[in-house]
Amino acid sequence: MMANFKGHALPGSCFLLLGLCWSVMYPLRHCWRRHQPKARQKLPLFFNRIDLIEGTLMIFFAFVGIMAEQFVPDGPHAHLYNRETQSWVKLMNWQHSTMYLFFSIAGVVKVLTMSPLPVPLGLDRLALSLAFFIEGLLFYFHVHMRPPLDTHIHSMLFVPVFGGAAITLLEVFMRDNIVLELLRTSMTILQGSWFFQIGFVLYPLNGVQWDLQAHDNTMFITMCFCWHLAVALLIVGINYWMGWCCVQRCSGRGSDIEIMMRKTSSSKKALLEESDEE
Repeated sequence: MMANFKGHALPGSCFLLLGLCWSVMYPLRHCWRRHQPKARQKLPLFFNRIDLIEGTLMIFFAFVGIMAEQFVPDGPHAHLYNRETQSWVKLMNWQHSTMYLFFSIAGVVKVLTMSPLPVPLGLDRLALSLAFFIEGLLFYFHVHMRPPLDTHIHSMLFVPVFGGAAITLLEVFMRDNIVLELLRTSMTILQGSWFFQIGFVLYPLNGVQWDLQAHDNTMFITMCFCWHLAVALLIVGINYWMGWCCVQRCSGRGSDIEIMMRKTSSSKKALLEESDEE
């Protein structure tokens, strides 16, 4: 299915949505912790519910991706080998399904970490790192014997994919590190937007085909990749600033309420003392 624009838009939308959710959640959680005293560092139930929703969405999108790859009209329909022709059936679709399979495993592990089961700390990050690594491994052997621009634009994916795998693996040992979390978020947004870019180049909606042999197009695509990275970092930076402003405002209201309660309690205490004197 990925051999068309819709096939690239589906994983692109999944990674974009996941990255945008992370770009809101991680800054909010980090800024909230910074504004709390050390005795109140336990996260509210709200953040745990977001983690549960995140894992559930990963499982759902992975399931949709597998079904789309397998049961489109020209898909393999769960047949791996054709005994009559003695050949493999739609291995490209099977590769994409394998990619989605490992992200569904990462989603299941994420959900299990929210359950009462004794799941080891960091196992969710390890499963996600493995999913990124498998995705990069599959794409590495995905673009052989293709035109130069086709090969180059797909090879650009190795940067956010293997970069995301390495960053997520570091998070197994450096839990709740905001720098690593934001880097992973940037790589995921970059990966999502780049899937759309691949679709626009190889399957243009206006019908004007790119010259897949021209070196100038390869140079432009490399520069375009850098722009995608800049936009991803900008999105993460803006969402971090918005999260900081949101926590500042909420914490300011909380402190005002606390001051009012203290004033009320002190005034009540003074009235009681006056009544006792009378």
